[in-house]
Amino acid sequence: MRRTLTVVFAWAAAVLLAGCGTAATSGGTASKPTVEKSLILATTTSTQDSGLLDELLPVFTRDSGWQVKTLAVGSGQAIELGRRGEADALLVHSPAAETEFVAEGSVGSRRLVMHNDFVLIGPKADPAEVQGTSSAEAMKKIAAAEAVFISRGDESGTHAKEKGLWSKAGVTPDGSWYQSTGQGMGETLRVASEKAGYTLSDRATYLAQRGTLALDVLSEGDPGLLNVYHVIEMTKKAGDLVRPDGAKAFADWIVGPSAQQLIGEFGRAKFGQPLFIPDAGKDEATLGQ
Repeated sequence: MRRTLTVVFAWAAAVLLAGCGTAATSGGTASKPTVEKSLILATTTSTQDSGLLDELLPVFTRDSGWQVKTLAVGSGQAIELGRRGEADALLVHSPAAETEFVAEGSVGSRRLVMHNDFVLIGPKADPAEVQGTSSAEAMKKIAAAEAVFISRGDESGTHAKEKGLWSKAGVTPDGSWYQSTGQGMGETLRVASEKAGYTLSDRATYLAQRGTLALDVLSEGDPGLLNVYHVIEMTKKAGDLVRPDGAKAFADWIVGPSAQQLIGEFGRAKFGQPLFIPDAGKDEATLGQ
């Protein structure tokens, strides 16, 4: 009962934090998942805001019979849900935090799923003159100009990458120019657009919402901007109510050929390029080469 109540509250919080309306369920209908074949997926807001989950989950349910309730939050929050036994599987993109989590011993397998990249975006006027510079140099210029920077500030994978870029630039961001939303990628992009500010985004969410934004990609292509996603299976060691059978079913499916093909095609027709690159079975050290 405690897990059920906690997950209900977490689901409601995820909706508010992600700024994306409602958390997706895989069937696309109002019917409730069956107890026997229902799993909880804690994932990042980028997989939801980009529309990828809307593409994948109905097919997973059709193929497996498992219904999915998603909790779309930052990677740090998704990992915490897993740690507390309040999610069965995680789809996240914060490799350093994931490695630490796996070392705790409460998870099953962690497998490579896909990648895209992060991009630094900002207003067309580009008051800090960062266009075409490296990511670290761009962060230095933004800080020096005290140009508005909108951070997610939510301990997500994107936030972790942003903090790494500030550190690489030798900057501790502080002052009224540096603002945090504490929300998901979609909402953070909206705020950055409204305030004519800079922000760091995964490419998929930016492309999916580009038509509503007054923001351009100003810095991209650094090897350090790779954005890698893994699926993590939770076990009973995290909590008695964890569904390891559901976790394994989802993890096996998303690294399988059907899902990998869907991932590789997602966004191609609309944007002329896939929003994610399928990576199951690849050597992670070779990604982006």
